[in-house]
Amino acid sequence: MAKIDDIEDWLIGQALGSPDLAEMFAQMCERMRKCDVPIDRAMMAWSTLHPLIEAEVVVWESGSELQHDLIAHSEEETEEWLKSPVRAVLVNKEPRFRRRLAKSNAPQEFPLLTRLSDAGYTDYLVLPTKFDLPVTNEDYPTTGIIVSWSTRHETGFGDDALSAIEYIQKRLALAARATIESQISRTIAETYLGKNAGNKVLSGQIRHGDGETLDAVIYYSDMRRSTAIAEELGPDAYLNWLNTYFEATAGAILANQGEVLDFIGDAVLGVFPLDTQGLDKAGAQAIRAADETRKRLKAINDDKSNIMEMQAGVALSVGSVMFGNIGVPSRLTFSVIGQTVHAAARIESLTKTAGSDVLMTEDVARLCGARAIPVGSFELSGFTDPQPLFALA
Repeated sequence: MAKIDDIEDWLIGQALGSPDLAEMFAQMCERMRKCDVPIDRAMMAWSTLHPLIEAEVVVWESGSELQHDLIAHSEEETEEWLKSPVRAVLVNKEPRFRRRLAKSNAPQEFPLLTRLSDAGYTDYLVLPTKFDLPVTNEDYPTTGIIVSWSTRHETGFGDDALSAIEYIQKRLALAARATIESQISRTIAETYLGKNAGNKVLSGQIRHGDGETLDAVIYYSDMRRSTAIAEELGPDAYLNWLNTYFEATAGAILANQGEVLDFIGDAVLGVFPLDTQGLDKAGAQAIRAADETRKRLKAINDDKSNIMEMQAGVALSVGSVMFGNIGVPSRLTFSVIGQTVHAAARIESLTKTAGSDVLMTEDVARLCGARAIPVGSFELSGFTDPQPLFALA
């Protein structure tokens, strides 16, 4: 057991760090083989809390490339999964499942076991290990990891091998729980605060008043007629409509390497930071985001199933935004404040009368060449003199 104890110590070290869970699982399997535990194939699956991903599955096989799959919420349950022994263990809440695959005349009840038997595997074991973490899958509410172990050893798993597997899986579960919990924390922070702000909160900027100033190209968008549309559609349909609008605007920001700092009602505030790339590159990304927004809105409006037209105005400017923790110490929000935000909102409101759905300040317009069309000078919050604005042709 000395070598198995070494794996236990290694897993404890992994739990204290920030390992890649798939790679950790693969390394653990290799270490177990060196301890004469005859593992030739292993699969680990776990649920997670993520807006897009429902679960992750890792398949390790000796001598083959590691397989790591992400299962999306929208994916239908496949025929292979519906006939999987792992699913049967989850649905029936079995503490373990084992099948001898060699020298068996009886047909296997699961297609996977038939394939493994044909490939020379002799023994198959599934063990679930439960622990308490939040998940989004109501069909499989029990959280934890579930691992299948397979061998080609001529006599299958012996008693010593089974004991070693059960011993190590509990330690694997501890390391997996720590890693999954860390991933969930990061996902929640980045989903609700944005990647930049989320990283700052996770790095310790959680005190009342913590924050910083960011120089960036600002993207500000607002939906037309939102109040009237909300009254016409009702709460549920309007929420779906609003999310469709956010896909066209916030989605365009993210698709062009920007960051969404805030949703202000039905307005979107995004930034393309200057610190790592300069104005030319950040401005080009913001302009592409505006073009992408137009393209997505057109696709929505070309869809004849939609009962009304979706319109929005977009403002592009350059300035500093201040974002940080505001509120009271026991209830904070990571928000964006400052004159630049007010100016961006004012520029966007002018799209209603300036004859263009996209307006830009002069700093951004310089990057557009002939596409920048002057529309006049306007009073803006934070500026002493009227500022020239340009439409994006």
